[in-house]
Amino acid sequence: MSVESSWAAQSGVVVLPSGAAVRGRRIADEASPADFALLLAPGPAPDWPHRRIRWPDFWVPVDRADALDALSEALRRAHAGERVEVACRGGQGRTGTALAALAVLDGMPAERVVEWVRAHYRPRAVETPWQRRWLRRLV
Repeated sequence: MSVESSWAAQSGVVVLPSGAAVRGRRIADEASPADFALLLAPGPAPDWPHRRIRWPDFWVPVDRADALDALSEALRRAHAGERVEVACRGGQGRTGTALAALAVLDGMPAERVVEWVRAHYRPRAVETPWQRRWLRRLV
């Protein structure tokens, strides 16, 4: 099994519309190494390259421009074949919203993205109305 196919087979990995794979997880969980992590909450930093976004629990990113830049970097890296992950405290609301945002930036219509991320990642991903509204206004 290749590195790419073994990464895509891991728990929490979703495949975006373009075919790029991104892993969602809880920030405190043990995880196999990634090439880049987008961290959405305080907590332990992984031993691999990472970037942190200020994103309060149950809300949306504090700095929209920084969040879009970080999400774009994660998407670019995933398109380049890097093992990219997104993590928050619970691995559900913020992580699900970030995965949904990556799907929107990857070409999925915003009106379909919440249903998609709930079907492919976690049923309760994107927890709040303002997270859904943020996704609709993303691009």
